[in-house]
Amino acid sequence: MAIRLNDDFDESGEMHDINVTPFIDVMLVLLIIFMVAAPLATVDVRVNLPASSAQSQPRPPKPLFLTVKADNQMFLGDEPVTAANLSGMLNQRTQGDKQTTIFFRADKSVNYATIMSVMDNLRTAGYLKVGLVGEEKIGAAAH
Repeated sequence: MAIRLNDDFDESGEMHDINVTPFIDVMLVLLIIFMVAAPLATVDVRVNLPASSAQSQPRPPKPLFLTVKADNQMFLGDEPVTAANLSGMLNQRTQGDKQTTIFFRADKSVNYATIMSVMDNLRTAGYLKVGLVGEEKIGAAAH
């Protein structure tokens, strides 16, 4: 007389438990892929920013970047913009919320007059909260 102690096996000796190891492996690979890809998904109009020794501030969840490249082309996020349609595009992007902080980035080769012109356009459009973006100096002493 034989007694069966393990009910996980059928007569053929096969086990009926679910093997979750492949699922865990796939999830870990996807996690690594998303961790690497997430920083690449940010708005990136390439500019050569000047360095700053100021304390870096936390980044808001959905920042709105206004960028001036070395050739004086302006971009709102990834979209090209001109001085003439800047106000309309800002109102569209912010749903008319004039309290939105606009993060202003300019290549370090852009002249001061161009920067002041863009800042004046922002003020005229009613956007008074402007954050200036620069590269963080690592290990350099402030002068």
